Amino acid sequence: MTATEMTAGTDFDPAKAEAFGGQVMGILGGGLLTMMVDIGHRTGLFAVAAEGWLTSEQVTAKAGLTERYVREWLSAMTSAGIVEYDEGAGTFRLPPEHAALLVGPTAVAPLAVTTTVLARHVPQIVQAFRDGGGVPYAAFGPEFTDAWDAVGRGVFDTLLIGAYLPLAPGLADALAAGVHVADIACGTGHALVVLARQFPASTFTGYDLDEHAIARARAEAAGAELSNVTFEVADVARLGVSSRFDVVFVFDAIHDQVHPDAVLTRIADALVPGGLLFMREPHAADTLAANLVNPMASVMYSVSTLHCMTVSLAHGGAGIGMAFGEQRARRMLSDAGFGEPDVRPAPGSPLDVVYLTRKPA
Repeated sequence: MTATEMTAGTDFDPAKAEAFGGQVMGILGGGLLTMMVDIGHRTGLFAVAAEGWLTSEQVTAKAGLTERYVREWLSAMTSAGIVEYDEGAGTFRLPPEHAALLVGPTAVAPLAVTTTVLARHVPQIVQAFRDGGGVPYAAFGPEFTDAWDAVGRGVFDTLLIGAYLPLAPGLADALAAGVHVADIACGTGHALVVLARQFPASTFTGYDLDEHAIARARAEAAGAELSNVTFEVADVARLGVSSRFDVVFVFDAIHDQVHPDAVLTRIADALVPGGLLFMREPHAADTLAANLVNPMASVMYSVSTLHCMTVSLAHGGAGIGMAFGEQRARRMLSDAGFGEPDVRPAPGSPLDVVYLTRKPA
């Protein structure tokens, strides 16, 4: 069907079509630029460009790359308004205001790596649209986990002790006195390493199904010479423990699970009476209509389609996805045996909230 046939007999608005054309080109251009940001992060070009005004040849020499590629990358970054250009001097720089978001421990540039990794699985996602099922978590490989880890490290180092723990009154004092703590779906375990170093009187155990992530976690703990933190490869939906925990952390993991209800039930079983569950999850509404006021809704649903939902559906799971509403979260926590949660905004993470709830004493 041609465009003329599609619009025949309708009230076609040329101005609306023109505006939408610009919107579509912005979307497609943004997708391509994401890959260029990925390249800038992986090659160290952002760090070099942040040093000051440099020619493409100087950037190339400092980065140890090939000038023709660097020049084209600089042109793309300049056109996008990311890098500044002095035409008279023929020099480029990444201004400090932009460098703050693209270079260093709190940089968001590693998120571009996750987008590139997600894009590789579009053919499998398309097949899942046709046949059902999904793309399993293991298919995304270590690169996806490592990219998220690179983003999370700066956040946890900066916010975990000073901003997250105070959300639960008395938690820091309990950790200082000595309690037994678990991190469910801990990934590469950096949060537990930070906590174990800060609170040597407490013991910490991290669980994750990803063997690569657990190996990374064990290596970091060993490098820090910490004896109060351990990591285990485990399916948290079948978690069984010999000694119950006083506190369980879960950071952005329940909505990805194949059987999230079973995971929450296992967590409740693993806690002592009165034990605390500290759970960070996406903060979305329970309906599409309510989510449309959220400027990040399109990103949320897209990431859900490309990762959060499909990794669950790949194993016949619930496929909750990233649009994990508070109403549903409260219901799931209640069904698992927890008390009414206290819900707080997640520090440094505007798309997330923290649920604080306890197992009845």
